[in-house]
Amino acid sequence: MLDAYNAFLYRDDDATGGEGALAGLSIGVKANIAVEGMPLHAGLGAWKSRVAEEDAEVVRRLRKAGAAIIGILNMEEGALGAKTDNPHFGPTHNPHRHGYSPGGSSGGSGAAVAAGLCDVALGTDTMGSVRIPAAHCGVYGFKPATDRVSQEGLIPADRSLDAIGPLARDLDTLEKVSRVISDFGDGHEQYEGAVLARHGVEVKPQVEKAFERALAGLRGTPAEISLEEPNSRIRFAGFIRVSKALADDLGGVAKSDRLAKLLTYGPGRSIADWAEDQAILDRTAKRVNAILEEHGFLIMPSVPNPPFPHSEPEPAAQADFTCLANIAGCPALSMPMGYTEDGLPLGVQIVGSPGYEAGLFALARYLDNNLRAYRAPESARGA
Repeated sequence: MLDAYNAFLYRDDDATGGEGALAGLSIGVKANIAVEGMPLHAGLGAWKSRVAEEDAEVVRRLRKAGAAIIGILNMEEGALGAKTDNPHFGPTHNPHRHGYSPGGSSGGSGAAVAAGLCDVALGTDTMGSVRIPAAHCGVYGFKPATDRVSQEGLIPADRSLDAIGPLARDLDTLEKVSRVISDFGDGHEQYEGAVLARHGVEVKPQVEKAFERALAGLRGTPAEISLEEPNSRIRFAGFIRVSKALADDLGGVAKSDRLAKLLTYGPGRSIADWAEDQAILDRTAKRVNAILEEHGFLIMPSVPNPPFPHSEPEPAAQADFTCLANIAGCPALSMPMGYTEDGLPLGVQIVGSPGYEAGLFALARYLDNNLRAYRAPESARGA
């Protein structure tokens, strides 16, 4: 184990950066994104010995901007899940509480940033896999719009939903890196936004209380809107798509029993049920984009539950809110919004329209200044 959290699986302590906008920043990379000469296994035991032959496009951009790429981070096997208890590489621990999940599938990315092991980490977000760890680890995470960040050099879970995105301990660093790796729009239109009024998600009381405080920190009162299906049904339709895509891509690659079971759901779906799933995803994408066009942004809890122990089953609803941005292809940002009574971090997310990334970050800064919710975990203070 390279660190107390099992966040890094490979580390190059001699890595150096160069000159540019990101000079001086150290960056860890999720194990499904190619870094020349470093492991590229996507959390799969069968690919433990695979080494990337060249950098992914996002990594090339980071190097050109002067960043130092210092290692490879733990993740869910195949990038499917939101716990990061990898059967081949071990669990990653939440820096805010050892033995607790950092979220997933980019759990190593969230933990490494929160613990101060690197300045920035790259993760991948299929239905929330950057923003869920950002929330659980008490840091900032950004998912670019799907078509505004390169997937070259990525081992995807589902190309139609995936986006590579950064995590950082402050918004300024997050934006600097986001501008380097993605096509970042400078649109700034301001609206009062919207919040989901009826979503069918069981939001834990401490999350709901913190979310109400976050809403009070906005400039205006968001409109209350609803979707055509419960969020859980939308998330399940997205899971079915990912399950089928991963099953097709991984084929005969050896997998754990857990992942093998998850990859039976998509291929085992009937033609009629598959068609219904895809119709739900299409309707949801249109509805979310229509909401954003009318109201400017959509604000929700990042995750409906606080961080949980590795000894407990993964809550099924963790991606019920985050999945919407992936299905709609939109940029989304998660940021700290408070803590549970026993000190575990909670996150709020803002979803915006492609081309208005600068406005999304401006709103996040306004909210962040009101919430002032970021704090380093005790284990990392002084790091």
